[in-house]
Amino acid sequence: MPIAFVLVHSPLVGPSTWEALAAGLRAGGHRVSVPDLRTSLTDGPPFWPRQVAAIVDNADDDRVILVGHGGAGPLLPATGKALKWVAGYVFIDAGLPFPGRSWLKQAPPELAEQLQAMVRGSWLPPWSEWWGAAGLAELLPDADVRERFSAGYPRLPIAMFEEAQPLVSGWPDAPCAYLRLSEAYQEQAERCKALGWLTPDLSSHHLAVLTDPEPVLEALLALERRIQQGPSRHNRCGSLAGRCR
Repeated sequence: MPIAFVLVHSPLVGPSTWEALAAGLRAGGHRVSVPDLRTSLTDGPPFWPRQVAAIVDNADDDRVILVGHGGAGPLLPATGKALKWVAGYVFIDAGLPFPGRSWLKQAPPELAEQLQAMVRGSWLPPWSEWWGAAGLAELLPDADVRERFSAGYPRLPIAMFEEAQPLVSGWPDAPCAYLRLSEAYQEQAERCKALGWLTPDLSSHHLAVLTDPEPVLEALLALERRIQQGPSRHNRCGSLAGRCR
């Protein structure tokens, strides 16, 4: 049965993160869905269940590979448990699950303090303002691409960062891979490598999925082929909790 790709964007930004990569996949004849998580942020907590539901509602009922970028990584375990058939999980320059803890509790203290200092009336400024206009322009030098990407930013409730991630028993239940793009995610990639996950490395930048999609697409399809080969070629004991299944 052909595998469908479910491309999950970080809740901090919008689905345009995936526009270039999704187009490349579709051009190659692959089935792709790109759920929009932004509406999950408008009605207050709990946020995790609504985000998982938004992904599941937009995913095919068939065999899928869940792909998360950036802040979408922690959503993949709960989403996988809610889907009928997950062939594999791919984290692309993404955060790793932190079950039972909130984003603020597991983030570096200096970053957590920075965010809390930016809160105005229980809301954070858009993601780009965390790093300044110059930082975003460095990642997205094309003004048109930068404008489309920025236009999709949601309002960010600080309550989302205070909400504990749900516990997901028995995960991982399928092969996992980590594709590192930037130095900022080196630690996560090393953790996954130690667990026996597939860990290719492109040494690009965080938003290469949007600005330079061809190498990312090639790496993703290579991972899909490895996943299709079956679990015997993967370490299925690579639990982030350190437990073998």
